[in-house]
Amino acid sequence: MRVYVPLTLPGLAEAHKTGELGAGPLVAYAVTPALREWYRSDDTEELEYAALGRAALASLRLLDADPDAPRRRVVVAVDVPDRMAAVEPGPGPDDGPDPDGPGEVRVSGVVRLAKAAAVHVDAHEAEADVTAAVRALAAAGGGDDDAQVVVDGAEDHELLWFAPQEIASLLGSGD
Repeated sequence: MRVYVPLTLPGLAEAHKTGELGAGPLVAYAVTPALREWYRSDDTEELEYAALGRAALASLRLLDADPDAPRRRVVVAVDVPDRMAAVEPGPGPDDGPDPDGPGEVRVSGVVRLAKAAAVHVDAHEAEADVTAAVRALAAAGGGDDDAQVVVDGAEDHELLWFAPQEIASLLGSGD
């Protein structure tokens, strides 16, 4: 199963250093029955893009928790055995752990960075909008429509695609 793991640049640097995204359970996003229902599509590419978008939103939450992290969303796409990715029951029959986050899964076990298919990261030009989105998260979560527009503004920036071999250069270490 392809899962999309939200991170920050410091989280990616740690994963690069240790060779793993961490030992589970990790929060990730994938094409789940709830995501299919929410997105209402049978197109696999569209559904994977939606799962990537959900992970990018989760990356904003990680940035909110780490004020020192550069304001760029990071998502690692990694393939894991199906048995490692579980949709945990949520409040409703089709909900995952987060009813506002269809597609959320918990990944158990160690997830090796070597299994990554790609890394998706915001360009430097997105930092101002991502910063504004992080600041607006709490208000948007509370139902403020204007704040939600600001959060959605981060989505106007397409995440750049990097091969796993480019992580060192992306992080600036050049290793």
